[in-house]
Amino acid sequence: MMREQELKAIQEAQERWEREVLQPSLEKSPERRANFESLSGLPRERLYAAADLGDFDYLAKLGFPGESPFTRGVYPTMYRGRLWTMRMFAGFGRPEDTNRRFKFLLAHGQTGLSTAFDMPTLMGYDADHPRARGEVGREGVSVSTLDDMERLFDGIPLGDVTTSMTINCTASVILAMYLAVAEKQGVPWERLGGTIQNDMLKEFIAQKEWICPPEPAVRIVTDMIEFTSDHVPRWHPVSISGYHIREAGANAIQELAFTLADGIGYVQACVDRGLDVDRFAPRLSFFFDIHNDFFEEIAKLRAARRLWARIMRDRFGATQPESLRLRTHAQTAGVSLTAQQPLNNVVRVALQALAAILGGAQSLHTNSYDETWALPTEQAVTVALRTQQIIAEESGVASVVDPLGGSYYVEWLTDQMEAKVWEYLRKIDELGGIIRAIELGYPQREIAETAYRDKLREDRGEIATVGVNKFVQEEETSIHYLRIDEAVEREQMERVRQVKASRSGAAVERHLTRIADAARDGKNLMPILIDAVKESVTLGEISDVYRQVFGRYHEPIIY
Repeated sequence: MMREQELKAIQEAQERWEREVLQPSLEKSPERRANFESLSGLPRERLYAAADLGDFDYLAKLGFPGESPFTRGVYPTMYRGRLWTMRMFAGFGRPEDTNRRFKFLLAHGQTGLSTAFDMPTLMGYDADHPRARGEVGREGVSVSTLDDMERLFDGIPLGDVTTSMTINCTASVILAMYLAVAEKQGVPWERLGGTIQNDMLKEFIAQKEWICPPEPAVRIVTDMIEFTSDHVPRWHPVSISGYHIREAGANAIQELAFTLADGIGYVQACVDRGLDVDRFAPRLSFFFDIHNDFFEEIAKLRAARRLWARIMRDRFGATQPESLRLRTHAQTAGVSLTAQQPLNNVVRVALQALAAILGGAQSLHTNSYDETWALPTEQAVTVALRTQQIIAEESGVASVVDPLGGSYYVEWLTDQMEAKVWEYLRKIDELGGIIRAIELGYPQREIAETAYRDKLREDRGEIATVGVNKFVQEEETSIHYLRIDEAVEREQMERVRQVKASRSGAAVERHLTRIADAARDGKNLMPILIDAVKESVTLGEISDVYRQVFGRYHEPIIY
């Protein structure tokens, strides 16, 4: 009763303020923007108060950090206990080129490695394949063989650093190589920590880097989840990724909804295989894009944790707190960076990084200001890393857990995003689950329509982009950017040819046959892949087996 009386009194006070204070002010000085709609389509009022939250259940919706539903953070002390991992994305040229960048970043205070692979590696082609021509080492590091992987991590003790690897349809091969390198270094697999992205469902939705259709692709992901649960207990075998969904044109609500739907798809596949949910769920991780709408991005991460805790508890019957925790890496929005006035990107990245931290991310990559031009230079990547370090060491935001918790505006936004996401999840269930929804083109169509509408809004000036459609300069700043020499491709091609010429052809054929048999018979592929890469079977050769056994995927046409 007291709560009802309190809410009524607040509502009456708000109505009085609007009538007696706001309206006279508007008559004297009209608003710059009478109506405001976020990128996600949520209308925004001028002011939020307790009445906007209604009968807000503090314990059910917020609780305390480290306790379900984890809205306020997945750990009790959050950054007071340990700062987020500063994990800068790096990869270009030959393995030794990226190895030098890794060591440069570690020397400048980075606390975790993050690996970018070139397009041939991502798509399952060796550096000497005709389809790799012109792309070797261009937008990531070139890896075709175990020898490449050894050179990539030369002098970096894998037991002492956590490594993230952004790769998907060939993730099983790259993980097999990484485990083989650890063995050569004498590092037990139990000591290895890190993440391999391995999120094939978002590939079909957004990034479009695949080999085989969704069903066998998810089967391989499930193999990796099962294998690492048994043998590499500190490893995250999948990073369920909203980042690429957002970069493809989705808004924040769609990013969150389709990412959680993908997570549901992987958990269901593991449960269908007979795995205990509390056995593998603690090692699932997430990856989100942090865009320009500062408070909306904070609310997105808070809503994500609350939603996932409820999904895992109510839908899958998880009982362990570790199974309910949504732990996430975040990256500032590449799509928000501009080639015009590139130094403006430093400011964009700083605000996005601050939103990720206030939202409670466990790991963060900050983009470099020159990435719309080319791969980042050492100067630019240092500025990006220093951005995180300044926020961590100078701003004071790491002193308090969830400092925006209880804000009427932030809590309203969190509630609104949660409600909209549930609508999407119910729709996907009605369609028969996320794999069926992808086959029907549902998430792809939703994203395409949003991207089209937002581009029209930007062209009309309704969405401001400083330096592009507002505050434009005639003379643009010129910047120095990183170029990849054509000799890199020639050298990598020759290295692959030498490896192929020096190995046993009979052994290679034997291993490829074993992989094909396991793929057909439903056996876990990981032990067989590890044996194969040790015998110098290449990434492209294994990918060809996938193509032959599972077939190639052709997506539905989406207009």
